[in-house]
Amino acid sequence: MSEPAVLVAVAGAGAFGKNHLRVIRESHVELAGVYDLDPERAQAAAKEFGCRAYDSLQDLAGHAQAAIVAVPTSAHCKVACQLLDAGLDVLVEKPIASSLEEAHQMIVTARQRGRILQVGHLERFNPAVTAAKSLVTVPLFFEIHRLSVFSPRSLDVDVVLDLMIHDLDILLAMTGTMPSEIRAAGIPVLSGKADIANVRLEFPSGCIANLTASRVSTERVRKLRFFQPRQYVSVDYAKQECFAIGVDDNRQVKLMPQMVTKQEPLKRQFASFLDCIVTRAKPEVDGEAAALALELARMIETKIEEHGAVVARSLSSTSIK
Repeated sequence: MSEPAVLVAVAGAGAFGKNHLRVIRESHVELAGVYDLDPERAQAAAKEFGCRAYDSLQDLAGHAQAAIVAVPTSAHCKVACQLLDAGLDVLVEKPIASSLEEAHQMIVTARQRGRILQVGHLERFNPAVTAAKSLVTVPLFFEIHRLSVFSPRSLDVDVVLDLMIHDLDILLAMTGTMPSEIRAAGIPVLSGKADIANVRLEFPSGCIANLTASRVSTERVRKLRFFQPRQYVSVDYAKQECFAIGVDDNRQVKLMPQMVTKQEPLKRQFASFLDCIVTRAKPEVDGEAAALALELARMIETKIEEHGAVVARSLSSTSIK
């Protein structure tokens, strides 16, 4: 597919914003420019990627047809809605917003303005995930680990919204339903919010999902495994590998390596965004899908708070301080 002549700008010149600027430049779509609350950071990014730095979001909106929002989560709604109101199609980083109310506001604004609203749940565009989704029949058990070393970025949210939400989105896409039961525990380690969390989800079908997410690990692990009748499927997000083990009618075990063409998910995501801009098709991850992932993440956070209160009461009743 040839890339359309679309002017795309980026709001936010931090680490995520710079990644988007790189992908836009490498895609040969015209990079309209960058805006950041910190003018010096915007100027530095503009110099690095050979584009214009804008003094205001309004100025940026007047020189672009679409924009990528890579600002802190707390500002997603305000920035995205301003750009949507100005007539731009928008790709906003995950999570879609800080609250479900803000997510709904963004969805309604996009609908009223007839604009594309896509959300950056990047793992949907991981080629290994694409391969795994084609194998899904009746998943009955998931085991998911997402471990990362500590980084000072994204500390405005906890590990559930920072890391686990990727896997929650994949789970919802593969099961097609919200869980009926949630158990969760999480603790802060190096920040003021939960840095490691373990979650058990049960779905109406009886499917069980165990998830662990940590941003204080000594290693980087990103794996998803699921079991379904006569089949086991394993995904390594980082290596972009997918394989399955199946049992045939004669009870013979068969290894089923899946063909995966490795590609950068961010580039696949951007190509999908461009296609939606041109065809006006529904995004792979639209506002409604992202809002469901956010809703589930918030439910998990509530369970983590409830568990934390139980632990605090137990500690207060013992001699351990």
